[in-house]
Amino acid sequence: MGDWILSIAGTPQGAQLALVLALSSALFHAAFGALQKGRYHPFVIRGVIDVWLLGLSLPIALFLVPWPTAQGFLILLGAAVLHFFYKMTVALAYERAAYTVVYPVIRGTGPVVTVLAAAAIFHEHFTALQWAGVACLSGAMLLLALRNLSEEKLDGRGLRIGLVWALAGGLMVALYTVYDAWGIRLAANPFTFLAWFFVITSLDMPLIAAYHVRRFGMAGSARTLVWRGAIGAVIAWASFGGVLLATRLDKVGEAAVLRETSPVFAALIGWFILGEKVGPRRLALMGMIALGAVMVELGGR
Repeated sequence: MGDWILSIAGTPQGAQLALVLALSSALFHAAFGALQKGRYHPFVIRGVIDVWLLGLSLPIALFLVPWPTAQGFLILLGAAVLHFFYKMTVALAYERAAYTVVYPVIRGTGPVVTVLAAAAIFHEHFTALQWAGVACLSGAMLLLALRNLSEEKLDGRGLRIGLVWALAGGLMVALYTVYDAWGIRLAANPFTFLAWFFVITSLDMPLIAAYHVRRFGMAGSARTLVWRGAIGAVIAWASFGGVLLATRLDKVGEAAVLRETSPVFAALIGWFILGEKVGPRRLALMGMIALGAVMVELGGR
């Protein structure tokens, strides 16, 4: 499978598969975010997800794929550091402000920085239509955050702190996207990078979650938490693994932007599954996000 991925990278077939993987990743990422909503503290639910991720990924890493080189392990350690700071900023943003406000901010600020970084590092170039698509998509997500903000009752200080962490989270999304794309491109087998990526990046949050539960206790059912963690681990493999393969197959910037259609899927999940109200304004913003993604895809042909 790894050899086949490498053989179609940079080809029209690879570009088509990258499109499917990026959009699938957006869907799974929306489900991943929705799974972390609720009574459990963000540190706790993420810690349980990572325990399951470690259990799923370690046998694959040890027995089913080639081991990384020494350089590969160093790159993976760098990825672990970046993803640790990403997970911390996101958890702190969720803790301080409403998920519906900070999630679009995190996802909306990442694409612009990612595209700029991909241009500098991978020499990718966006056309004028693609840049217009990025502006449309990111602008709609930030407008969505403002729209959701008008419906939330939040204290001013908590909101400001939450938004600062959300902006930091968006920057971390851009940093880890470009770094991970660089890492998976250096790996001889992309699935070696994926398997060991999930092993190494899953070691930190379980410790933080255990400390948090020991100090503050845990609200909610432990059994429900365990099952949420298991489902979250499978979704994480599909979401993060999908977008990483997409960046290996085609342009990093395009894959990153297409993945940020996740708020559209998040709104649909909220509407059809969680019974949340969407409304005409939010629907219009969802349409703008989708339009931006279409512009990015068409502009690159």
